[in-house]
Amino acid sequence: MAEGELIQAEPRSRLGAVLRLVLRVAGVLAVALVVVGMAAWSAGALYYSWPGGTRAGAALAIGFLVATALAFLLLPGRRRTLLGFLVVFAAVVVWWMQIPATNAHDWQPEVAVAPYATQQGDLITIHGVRNFDYRSETDFTPRWEDRTYDLRTLDSGDLIAVYWAGKAIAHIMVSFGFAGRDYLAVSIETRKARGQSYSTIAGFFKQYGLVYVVADERDVIRLRTTYRQPQEDVYVYRLHVPRESVRRVFLDYVREMNRMREHPRFYNTLTTNCTTGVLLHSRVNPNSPPWSWKVLLPGFVPQYVYELGRLDTTRPFAEVERRALVNERAHAAERDPAFSQRIREEPR
Repeated sequence: MAEGELIQAEPRSRLGAVLRLVLRVAGVLAVALVVVGMAAWSAGALYYSWPGGTRAGAALAIGFLVATALAFLLLPGRRRTLLGFLVVFAAVVVWWMQIPATNAHDWQPEVAVAPYATQQGDLITIHGVRNFDYRSETDFTPRWEDRTYDLRTLDSGDLIAVYWAGKAIAHIMVSFGFAGRDYLAVSIETRKARGQSYSTIAGFFKQYGLVYVVADERDVIRLRTTYRQPQEDVYVYRLHVPRESVRRVFLDYVREMNRMREHPRFYNTLTTNCTTGVLLHSRVNPNSPPWSWKVLLPGFVPQYVYELGRLDTTRPFAEVERRALVNERAHAAERDPAFSQRIREEPR
């Protein structure tokens, strides 16, 4: 090999060695990040879900993290250590997956009743419709009702978005209209036991049941516009979709409510929540909305639905959004039996 070729080959060799080192370091860092994530999830599962209570769960979670760190730092043979860690992680996953959901808790009174439906022809009776008489968010007279609806009169659907912490975060509900006279709202929520409070982190670890709150709009809307403090902003958007699509979604909600009486489910902060539930129910229809990052930030769901052409697109979205805000109309309607009709009146 000529001297000039040797001079050119040496830089290429050094560059190749540097690239191999960079790739090796990147690979080690990637594996380390995955291990850290798996260890953190395992610790969370042990802390929140261990049957011995939070003290025992905390001890197990801390012990798991310390043992994992010491194993990787002190034991020889990183590959064998990684394999051992994966075996332990798999055992935690298998144990956690076996934890069953249940309907047999002392539930908080606002989610004490899980609704179900019976059907005779086109008549569907919903058992356990919530219609509380509120004096404040926590002071109320419970009232659970049985209501019958005629599927032949089901002619509209509304998307309801509730905001309390900026525009990215919202609670999403749907409401079904029957001949413009009766409206039935469905809110997919956490089902908390007495004494429980909500935690986003705990919501990843089977800490809450899942419940379909089927309610009079005077309940679920006034609760948020009037009785929660600070009051929340509620937007009601009329969906521009075929009547048959509304019917299919309504019946899918009914089927799931009945299924959950025998097979209860857990709420999950990321995968099984108010927004993912609405999206999954919409899948019974052809041309259902595709998955979008906006589902993970549900405050953007109304704009997403608008972009799909399923809200009023004759106006800019900002104008549609302004008209959809119902707080003032909800305050004015208060306990009026025509509450649902009044909040849908065109704003001035």
